[in-house]
Amino acid sequence: MTLVKFNNGQKTLSSFVDEFFPDFPTSWGRDLGGNYPPANIHETKDAFHVELSVPGRNKEDFKLNVENGNLTILFEKKEEAKTEDYKTVRKEFSFKSFKRSFNLDDRIDTDGIQAKYDNGVLKVLLPKKEQGKDTNKQISIA
Repeated sequence: MTLVKFNNGQKTLSSFVDEFFPDFPTSWGRDLGGNYPPANIHETKDAFHVELSVPGRNKEDFKLNVENGNLTILFEKKEEAKTEDYKTVRKEFSFKSFKRSFNLDDRIDTDGIQAKYDNGVLKVLLPKKEQGKDTNKQISIA
């Protein structure tokens, strides 16, 4: 897993997590734009669950794409039409576009990926392939 980023020679939280979970799928969360929302990644026996904290957005403004083993999540806020009758006196929040990519390893079933936007959290389900699942099997001795 290569989420390690160094700031002025100091390790980030990601690098410490990498040390404890070295077998996690390769290069989750590689950001391309520098401005991206925080993500949580959970694993169950059947799938990985990626959650991005992106409150106040519309699900129509998100685009998810899988290409060459990369899951890319793109958010582009469409500009609203300005009217002469409505003047903004102060604007303290904005929704900047972002692009965030996650490298998927071969354990992920890319045909089964699903996404849902609920209460400000974009949830992406990355199911594991059958061969990647741990199966318990009793072997009889002949």
